[in-house]
Amino acid sequence: MKRVMAVGVFDLLHAGHLHYLEQAKSLGDALTVVVAHDDTVRMRKHEPVTGQDLRRRMVEGLKPVDSAIIGNPPEVPIFDILPKVKPDVIALGYDQEHAEDRIRSKLEQLGYGHIQVIRVEGLSDDLDGTRKIIARILQLSSQSKESDA
Repeated sequence: MKRVMAVGVFDLLHAGHLHYLEQAKSLGDALTVVVAHDDTVRMRKHEPVTGQDLRRRMVEGLKPVDSAIIGNPPEVPIFDILPKVKPDVIALGYDQEHAEDRIRSKLEQLGYGHIQVIRVEGLSDDLDGTRKIIARILQLSSQSKESDA
């Protein structure tokens, strides 16, 4: 059985997330998704809109996902999750800011050189990201307020 691991925040689920997870699942037999810990999201991106437990439950409910777990808090090295997940492949989203070569080098250094790192294709939709969706909502809200005035 080929095990695939995907990682992300998954704060407001959207078509881009589903596409990423479908692409990740196509790389193997079982897909485990590591949902970012709330403290990690706060440190690296923003205050999460939804908490880690709800984000994990939502992701786990998606058809391509076999299991979902909450990632390590930021003080624990990210690669410490590998013995728990035991992936053969790490699937990166098209827009994730991870450097594939750096990940491969670190995996090699830690004795996980057998794990493949594969970047999946993006979705060709204009609302394929959480920030894009939020910007569109704000734009529509602003237009609505202008037309009400």
